[in-house]
Amino acid sequence: MAAHRKPRQRSMGGGKARTAATIALAGAATATGFDGTGHAEPQLTPGQVKAKVDKLYQEAEVATEKYNGAKEKAEAAGQRLKSLQDQAARKEDRLNSARDALGSVAAAQYRAGGLDPAVQLALSDDPDRYLENAEFVERAGSRQNAAVAGVRKQLREIEQLRGAAHIELTSLKSRRAELKQHKKTITGKLGTARQLLTRTGPQERSLSGASQDRASRSTDPRDTLAAPGSASSQAPDSRASAAVSYAYQKLGSPYVWGATGPNAFDCSGLVQAAYRAAGVSLPRTTYSQIAAGRRVSRSELRPGDLVFFYTGISHVGIYVGNGRMIHAPNPSAPVRVAPLDEMPYAGATRVV
Repeated sequence: MAAHRKPRQRSMGGGKARTAATIALAGAATATGFDGTGHAEPQLTPGQVKAKVDKLYQEAEVATEKYNGAKEKAEAAGQRLKSLQDQAARKEDRLNSARDALGSVAAAQYRAGGLDPAVQLALSDDPDRYLENAEFVERAGSRQNAAVAGVRKQLREIEQLRGAAHIELTSLKSRRAELKQHKKTITGKLGTARQLLTRTGPQERSLSGASQDRASRSTDPRDTLAAPGSASSQAPDSRASAAVSYAYQKLGSPYVWGATGPNAFDCSGLVQAAYRAAGVSLPRTTYSQIAAGRRVSRSELRPGDLVFFYTGISHVGIYVGNGRMIHAPNPSAPVRVAPLDEMPYAGATRVV
């Protein structure tokens, strides 16, 4: 009987299904492995984290200086627009008064009638008095003509003011759009830096932020006690000395982009505030500040000189002597004393 038993046939469909399932699982496993390898972010070293964060901060500072420049121009355009609007309003008041006066003259003439002067002379009981009145009317007519010419001139001036105001309004709108774009860039860069630091461990955060924060007030007590007087005495004049003293007083103040004090600063904002306290008006941005005084070489530096960094002149500090400066670095560290070699040196200016 066993010889006549039919052999069991393997199900072709089941074999194919198992084979397909095996291939699918293997493919899925392979794909998962490649996907994990291809898309997982590599673990950054502490040095790489610091380099990335520093680059983001520097790019944000470039955008900050552009924001500061656009804001300065927007404020100037706003002031010019207001001045033009005030001028136009005053001229419109005078125009309305002149129009009222002309209207009164026209109404009086209408009420007096329009008789021919020869007829009026013939009908007049007192020809001598009529001639006197006629002479007065002629003079009044001349004054009226002058008044009309004055009204026309005022109208032209008002139209010119309105045209200039329209130009300033267009400029203001453009600057505001520019501000919005720079602000978006700044917040994006700073947000990326924060996210990068959040995903890193304590060691990386220490390198990128906390260590700078501890160093911001300078660990050497002489920097905050003896150095201010020493730096002030070496300054080229009393105004530079006052600016240096102001900068020392602001050690530890937080960095806030776009801020000019008194409790927070960005780099150019600190410089502007320090010299404003010394009675010197400086432009708002690093690009303008470097051209605000006389350029000096690094070997000629004296306390109070402005020192600039990066090829794009996007950072500035106040030199305080001994190869050091006071500056507002970035959001990871407040106003602090730092060596000039901390960043790529670009040049210096003496503004007093």
